[in-house]
Amino acid sequence: MNINIILLIIQALIGSQTFTLQNGDLLFQDSDCGEFCDAIEKVTEGYEGANLSHIGMVILSKDGPQVIEATTKGVVMTDLKTFLSRSNDKNGDSKVIVGRVNKTHSELIPDAVQYAQSLLGKKYDHVFDTKNNTYYCSELVYESFKYANGGKELFQLYPMTFIDPETKETFKIWSNYYNELGKSIPEGKLGLNPGGISLSSKISIVHMYGVPSGMSCSNNTIKY
Repeated sequence: MNINIILLIIQALIGSQTFTLQNGDLLFQDSDCGEFCDAIEKVTEGYEGANLSHIGMVILSKDGPQVIEATTKGVVMTDLKTFLSRSNDKNGDSKVIVGRVNKTHSELIPDAVQYAQSLLGKKYDHVFDTKNNTYYCSELVYESFKYANGGKELFQLYPMTFIDPETKETFKIWSNYYNELGKSIPEGKLGLNPGGISLSSKISIVHMYGVPSGMSCSNNTIKY
């Protein structure tokens, strides 16, 4: 097992109260939202195999940590406890892991946080188009750090796929979704998802609240 995973499990054994979130930390979530999340997770394996379908960014405030995220309600601020309570592993711990931008790029965090906050109230990007002034969860993070980096991307875009890697056919859930929108499926168009960001060399995974499904330690005998 990866030594980093062992250390993260030890952290969880000690308890999350020993870990302190920092401004701009990225919360990767195995959110259990049904077929949509399953399809997202199936096409991109996250950190150590984790199934990750959602991402938010930590904003520190006088009231404690908040999470800015893009949901179907748009770009919103969510209480940390509410965010963490959405999905739990077999031990009842939140299936969320924490990524932190490496020191090389940490100077970007204040501007990225400020820019993300400026997008509060923007509509959700239902069609996953990075050029339409609406935002899906990964896009919010991408654009915030791109802005902070002087217009140069920090996290990389890749061709998106809506095809089941097992059947080689488009996921039925996506076919139905885009048919209802009256839009073409953006197969091959550039985009990104939480699993992809979790693998970026620009961040380090620094904490686990619980174990997302698929993660290399999820079936391990080590208990946390």
